[in-house]
Amino acid sequence: MPKAEAPKRPPLRDQQRALHAYDAVSGVPSDKQSRVNYKIAVNGLGANILRSGLCAALASVQRLGNRGDVLLGHLASADVPGLQDATAQNLATKVRELDADSYMIATRELLQVATWLKRAVQATFEDR
Repeated sequence: MPKAEAPKRPPLRDQQRALHAYDAVSGVPSDKQSRVNYKIAVNGLGANILRSGLCAALASVQRLGNRGDVLLGHLASADVPGLQDATAQNLATKVRELDADSYMIATRELLQVATWLKRAVQATFEDR
């Protein structure tokens, strides 16, 4: 008797975040300075979101200038509800324009994305 195949289910939201994070982190330039800057920005992002809120955390990444652009791009491309059309350049503006409920959802989602980005950095970047 042939074995019945289980129906394919779409990946869970957390699986999508993990895939996005590992794909994004693999695209970080391989020079040491770019990776150090990215690692510093990612490591502080989750704590900044919890401590100060999403808008303030994004402002701190923006203050990094060019060093934060890659991270902003990765956050913008994470397919967060309410921010699907965001780019690195307009992510903070889009977040500030959200209503309270959407802001809370975006905060939770981007906190999870930040956690996965941090895990991906820890797993893939070599410490020298």
